[in-house]
Amino acid sequence: MSAPGVPSSRGLVATGPGASAPLRADAARNRERVLAVARDAVASGDLTLPLNTLARRAGVGTGTVYRHFPTRAHLAAALAEPGLAGLRDAARRAAAGDPADALARFLRDGLAALARDRVLAEVLGAGGPSQGPAADELLTALRRLLVGARGAGTVRRDVTVDDVLRLLRGVDHAARTGAPDPGRGERYLGLLLVGLRPDRG
Repeated sequence: MSAPGVPSSRGLVATGPGASAPLRADAARNRERVLAVARDAVASGDLTLPLNTLARRAGVGTGTVYRHFPTRAHLAAALAEPGLAGLRDAARRAAAGDPADALARFLRDGLAALARDRVLAEVLGAGGPSQGPAADELLTALRRLLVGARGAGTVRRDVTVDDVLRLLRGVDHAARTGAPDPGRGERYLGLLLVGLRPDRG
């Protein structure tokens, strides 16, 4: 999953080496301290995530940061993982319901999730992680959703999972641009859904 014009980070895992093994209490605290500092940085619009700077702000050694997050892409993946799990759950709920309005339900829930989780929105907008358990499960759920929507005749057959995720991020960005307007997101979502319908002409 990558934003238009931004390289994908395919092949990355959600955390650093040894993530499958339980962390010692002090190591877990250090990891969470780094993530908290990184979340604050991303929420303020800083996506550079320099690991040396984050280590200093978190009050831990640079080596500690690199043990958990060998690269900035690993860190971005860890930051996005909870939000991706939420999108995965939204896609599963939508896919389990009426296929005729499944896509609309997912996009509505997805916009609400991005509004709540600015870190997820910024990471996805910067070409965030394309792999990892939650990301893979999200893609699977969206494929199932699109199969049902195409069968119900409510979505064009050329619409892909990547299209859906890019458009979700685009509507979120457009809805937040300009003077505050609580109805803008729903209006843009309606226009998007019309554009995704099969051509009846």
